[in-house]
Amino acid sequence: MTLRSEVRAVTPTAPVLAMIAKMGTISPVVALLAAVLLILIVPPAIFLLNISLHETLPDGSLGAFTLRFYHDLFSGRFFLPSLGNTVIYSLGSAVIAIVIGTVQAVIVERTNTPGRDLAFLAAILSLGVPNVLYTVAWLLLLGRAGPINDLIALFTQNPQAIDVYSMWGMILIEGIGFVPLTFLLMSAVLRSMDASFEEAAIMAGASPLQAFWSITLRMGIPAICALGMLIFVRTFESFEVPALVGLAGNINVLTTTIYQSARRTGVPNYGESGAYSICLILIVTVLLIWQTRLARHAHRYQTITGKGFRPRIVDLGPWRYLTAAVSILIFLFVAVIPALMLVFTSFQPFYDGVRIEAFSRFSLDNYRVLFGPGSFRDSIVNTLVLGTATATIVVPFTALCAWLVVRRVPGASLLDHLVTLPLVFPAIILSVAFLNIFVNMPFALYGTLLSVIIASSVRYLAYGMRYAYAGALQIHPDLEGQAAISGGSRAAVFRRIVVPLLAPTLLNSWLLVFLLSVQAVALPLLLVGPGSEVMAVTLFELWQNGQVTELASMGVLWMLLMTAVSTLFHVMTRRRQLTI
Repeated sequence: MTLRSEVRAVTPTAPVLAMIAKMGTISPVVALLAAVLLILIVPPAIFLLNISLHETLPDGSLGAFTLRFYHDLFSGRFFLPSLGNTVIYSLGSAVIAIVIGTVQAVIVERTNTPGRDLAFLAAILSLGVPNVLYTVAWLLLLGRAGPINDLIALFTQNPQAIDVYSMWGMILIEGIGFVPLTFLLMSAVLRSMDASFEEAAIMAGASPLQAFWSITLRMGIPAICALGMLIFVRTFESFEVPALVGLAGNINVLTTTIYQSARRTGVPNYGESGAYSICLILIVTVLLIWQTRLARHAHRYQTITGKGFRPRIVDLGPWRYLTAAVSILIFLFVAVIPALMLVFTSFQPFYDGVRIEAFSRFSLDNYRVLFGPGSFRDSIVNTLVLGTATATIVVPFTALCAWLVVRRVPGASLLDHLVTLPLVFPAIILSVAFLNIFVNMPFALYGTLLSVIIASSVRYLAYGMRYAYAGALQIHPDLEGQAAISGGSRAAVFRRIVVPLLAPTLLNSWLLVFLLSVQAVALPLLLVGPGSEVMAVTLFELWQNGQVTELASMGVLWMLLMTAVSTLFHVMTRRRQLTI
């Protein structure tokens, strides 16, 4: 996933309307694809706006027009505190992720530290761990019965020195969770930065540290700002950590407030959740516009020209062992320690902390339950079907859209804007929107696996589009021109020339969409029903029910499976020299 895939966000209406107004002609294929996109994307926005402006009747239908929900929202005592908590939580998480991820990227890309490949291994392995599972692992580590509190108690005699169910706990867990993404993107920036400027500064009398601080970091300001805004926006709309950590500590952010409104006992307050959703969409849209404007000024910092260049590797001497220790420590906390915590818990009949006597209770009973018939095995099958179906729908569709956009088929740029629109919808809001759509369908769709597949396909259209777009740009149009001269139709050219050339890129795109869709909690949380449970939601509900050991064993198996998929993703990406 490239940084470009996140920064190319647009407002929900203005560019699309302008594009429609400028189009004199439009290709029939483009018109058909645009119609499909409009059918998938427009109804969620309309339903959210509609439910926020109408009373909800006891039978779930819409009543009279009202502005009461917006009035209650801004005059109530929950919106502003939730918004303030969201800003603090997002800003703190972004700072932690940027600082740790950038330090790790500098060590790997600009120094001769031994064992630097461990950082890439940790980052890739993290792609296979669902956010809910990663959050649970940290809660087990930092919780009241966790080993960190036990270790602190040995020196302070305070058995509960750390309260992870707090704002700092949310910030720490979310921030560390974004470290692998920060590392991968900052590594790409440092790797492609011309080192001649640093060398010139050193020749002028600056030390290597001064040159790096004054030259390299300043040239990386656009990337750091864009990445910081990316993490801020994604944390602003995140759900897993606020739900698992914040709600237990009575800390509400906007996403958990929307979730509680939609899942309220009795008649769900869809009007209130709709009003919250519309406000959150507007806030995220403004943030994405700001992020896009930051990217527009990146040309001021361009350093790569037609001349050859190479990154500067700093010989740290004996200090390289200190940086190696720092790199290993980050590797342990990002990948190894959370995984070991889950493995330890999975062998326990009940969890009461990491103690010596607990090792005598090791058993495989939790794993025997998983391999037997029941909801656990069904959720694994459902999740694999969800990921496979979502990726198989998104990738061919976006490949065709990207090819039409690159070849500038009349009206095709409209497809690029429409595909990007789902980025402004946080996952929990898409879940609320599709919930209302599926409930009001004339046929039974709500609670089925198909409903989750449809919502997931809409959610990840933009990710598939960015991968396919980058691949299509690399195909020279002369190849297609020769085929057309030989009598091939445009459809035949796409099928027999473009698709084979795009195959490696599309495979990477397929694996990425698969990984993203199977890890999501917020999107399927309100849509699944009996018989359609998926892994991430099952893990979330197990934690809510206090079934920690069952959750851990299920998580370990799922982590192993997803690690294998992530490794395949890494091998294919490195082989094609693509940027994650």
